[in-house]
Amino acid sequence: MERPERAAAALGAQPRANGCSGAAHGGLRNGYVRGPPASDTQIDRIVHNGGLYKRPFNEAFEETPMLVAVLTYVGYGVLTLFGYLRDFMRQWKIEKCQNAIEREEQKDFVPLYQDFENFYTRNLYMRIRDTWNRPICSVPGAKVDVMERVSHDYNWTFTYTGRVIKGVINMGSYNYLGFAQNNGACQQAAAKVLSRYGAGVCSSRQEMGNLDKHEELEKLVARFLGVESAMAYGMGFATNSMNIPALVGKGCLILSDELNHASLVLGARLSGAAIRIFKHNNMRSLEKLLKDAIVHGQPRTRRPWKKILILVEGIYSMEGSIVRLPEVIALKKKYKSYLYLDEAHSIGALGPTGRGVVEYFGLNPEDVDVMMGTFTKSFGAAGGYIGGKKELIDYLRTHSHSAVYATSLSPPVVEQIITSMKCIMGEDGTTFGRECVQQLAENTRYFRRRLKEMGFIIYGNEDSPVVPLMLYMPAKIGAFGREMLKRNIGVVVVGFPATPIIESRARFCLSAAHTKEMLDTALKEINEVGDLLQLKYSRHRLVPLLDRPFDETTYEETED
Repeated sequence: MERPERAAAALGAQPRANGCSGAAHGGLRNGYVRGPPASDTQIDRIVHNGGLYKRPFNEAFEETPMLVAVLTYVGYGVLTLFGYLRDFMRQWKIEKCQNAIEREEQKDFVPLYQDFENFYTRNLYMRIRDTWNRPICSVPGAKVDVMERVSHDYNWTFTYTGRVIKGVINMGSYNYLGFAQNNGACQQAAAKVLSRYGAGVCSSRQEMGNLDKHEELEKLVARFLGVESAMAYGMGFATNSMNIPALVGKGCLILSDELNHASLVLGARLSGAAIRIFKHNNMRSLEKLLKDAIVHGQPRTRRPWKKILILVEGIYSMEGSIVRLPEVIALKKKYKSYLYLDEAHSIGALGPTGRGVVEYFGLNPEDVDVMMGTFTKSFGAAGGYIGGKKELIDYLRTHSHSAVYATSLSPPVVEQIITSMKCIMGEDGTTFGRECVQQLAENTRYFRRRLKEMGFIIYGNEDSPVVPLMLYMPAKIGAFGREMLKRNIGVVVVGFPATPIIESRARFCLSAAHTKEMLDTALKEINEVGDLLQLKYSRHRLVPLLDRPFDETTYEETED
């Protein structure tokens, strides 16, 4: 179904072997360029000493203390051991508590999960299930209202008490610039469009669902990003998962960061391309895979790869780290590959005017072949976009499943995006958007600095509004979430399998809507809970990402 040669034409002016043009370099074999470019030595130096950066890039990860790591493994081991022991005792009718087994009416069904997944869900996840999926009944702004619920069967089911917990400080939503609101210019504009266009379109863009508002949005997005053209989609997840298969296919190679989002992973798997994983934000790892791909070509046949596509994110939503984009672009140019940049969390949240990680580093948008992002975070709406050269966007309009088969964006949602984006660009006649971008940056630095001063281990870049606070031990995941809610602070806690087994964490998301008083209140409560649960593990021994050990044996081809 896919036609990779046409995708190649969309990504560049002409099809290439390994992304290299034979005309430009005088002949290729397995992507080897005769006569290396004069800039190779310079790029090698840049990649290893960070000389490409026009601004300080402060990103470090404090190593897990050995005792904490051991106790975390022991904690999971004890939970697992007792889980299997109790399952054995239930089978022999010795254990009276039957809450961790499937219901009687489910036993005649073929198991929906694998054995260990079923075991993990019943014996570990259920113990702390109450810390997730809490329903809110208000706008997800700086504060939210949470519906109270209780469980009488060890979190298998919940009952609502009818009480609403008012004014919970929201430290979990991706409302980076504060546009998720039910009043103001965005709400008024969306309400006006709702009265004219209605709530839904009931058709795809290729049929009867192409509104003038969609055309206006795409032109605005292209102008905002500084690219030739852009296309909007109704779902951020599908923007990745349905467009990557349209760009690469069999005979192509995808190089993916090990911490890429599930939507990128799914899109890569659906494409049929070979996938190889490089260590998170590790340029030596990426360059090694690029070299191997150029030298060895495809497995068995040794033919050149039709295309090599690098998949990275602007801000990684679990680590709080920012992609080393200048180095990635340098490697992409050196080895003539393509770059797909997911700016779901960075667009609006980084850069002096909120134009994302490309502006943050002062780079040229033309150096990124595929610029992807979502409207679900900084713009307080829904959907996603892809920007790039006109040839690329025209190709996706006819070959992307998300464009051909999916229903168009809802008109009020489109207007929310347009209004908020114009506000960020200053085209509404005010400086409110620019002030929101600056306020988010100030809140981010303040919050990160205070947490580090308290003695918590914090991951990520100092400019990232995603702030992971390390919890490590499984029992502390649920305890932290519950204690914070008792203190009227709403947080997101994350554990295995969403993170490595010894790196459970709480993830805070900062917003321009947070006032200093709100942040100080949250910090005060976090400090108290940190003392209560003994979470202040920091020894202030930070390891810069460039200096972290590199193990070549950890990079394997995951799929042919």
